[in-house]
Amino acid sequence: GMSAVQSRNSQRQMRIESPLMEIYNQDPEDAYELFPKGFVVYGYNEQGFLETEIVAKRARHRLVKTEESWEAFGDVVVRNFVKGTRIDTDTLFWDKENAKIYTPRSCYVLLQSPDGAMQGFGMESDEMARNALLLHPFDSYGYVGRDSTEAGYVDSVNFIGPHYKTYR
Repeated sequence: GMSAVQSRNSQRQMRIESPLMEIYNQDPEDAYELFPKGFVVYGYNEQGFLETEIVAKRARHRLVKTEESWEAFGDVVVRNFVKGTRIDTDTLFWDKENAKIYTPRSCYVLLQSPDGAMQGFGMESDEMARNALLLHPFDSYGYVGRDSTEAGYVDSVNFIGPHYKTYR
């Protein structure tokens, strides 16, 4: 098992956990780390609270010269606990330099939130999954929390309803 914590000014930013990490560095031009049994990434906001979680069945981390890339594969789930959103996909990339996560344009994505659900192909978001954008959406629907035809109150004086028998 492995665990790593990234912090800045003693403020935790990210935590990574995995049951197995394999390092391949025979060729310095193509060095990488594999997480064949999956990994979990926890992202913390500016106040130090857990905001985002990324879970995947497999992952790869490449560090070639100054270029760094992270790739997650297989049943990738991204949750943002603050916004209550969930992103399900099969492949996810993390661009650390530009602080964004994204999927290939041909990759299916299901985005769920308290307001509804959207599905489509391709997704881009900031690295904390606060603002996800589907590139090619289809079949989206929303949840109606309060309908305009719903009565917010019952007026007992002007109530129109069924007539009840009165017994004397």
